[in-house]
Amino acid sequence: MTPRTDPLIDLRRLSRPVPEPPAPEVDSVERCEMCSTEIVDQHGHVADVEAHRLLCTCRACFLLFTNARAGSGRFLAVPQDVLRVVDVAISEGQWAALQIPVELAFFLRQTGAEQVGAYYPGPGGATESLLDLASWAEVLDANPVLAQAEPDVRAILLRRSPGGYACYLVPVDRCYELVGIVRQSWVGFHGGADVWRRVEDFFADLDREGRPVDRTGDAVPRG
Repeated sequence: MTPRTDPLIDLRRLSRPVPEPPAPEVDSVERCEMCSTEIVDQHGHVADVEAHRLLCTCRACFLLFTNARAGSGRFLAVPQDVLRVVDVAISEGQWAALQIPVELAFFLRQTGAEQVGAYYPGPGGATESLLDLASWAEVLDANPVLAQAEPDVRAILLRRSPGGYACYLVPVDRCYELVGIVRQSWVGFHGGADVWRRVEDFFADLDREGRPVDRTGDAVPRG
């Protein structure tokens, strides 16, 4: 004889909340976005020129795409060297015409874009500025070295100060690093002392790393 079950017991059993499945373990290790190999904090980047984004990569994947023909040109390794233009020629009028409301900006041409983009860092991230193409063309004509800024991977970084202008050709990831410094450190209306100290440190690093060249692209002895 089959033992009789109490329907209230079955109902209580069905009405009990189902235990939540254990949360999956979070992989705290940073991995290459191309092959999933573990990577260190200091790693290279590869530009996905179609998606307009940077991928964190291991050394092997980075080196693979130093050849522009690899991957049909969709992926390009971001160069790691910095050029410091010691005698950049730009006038106050040209700077004003570029409509940059702060004292520094970077200029980047991306595949598929109709013109070069001008961006400046702020508390909300990178802001694009409308670029006066005539004034920008004058700056390019006066500084032929700026033509070495390869689309998608290298930007022109300009900084205005009371002593004149500083100019660098930098890997695009360094520009994003600068944007991150400003965004993370900004407080109040004017940024606060900490953000400008970190910006000074950033440019001091560029000055130490940068290979000095003149506006034509010729090497200049370190002073």
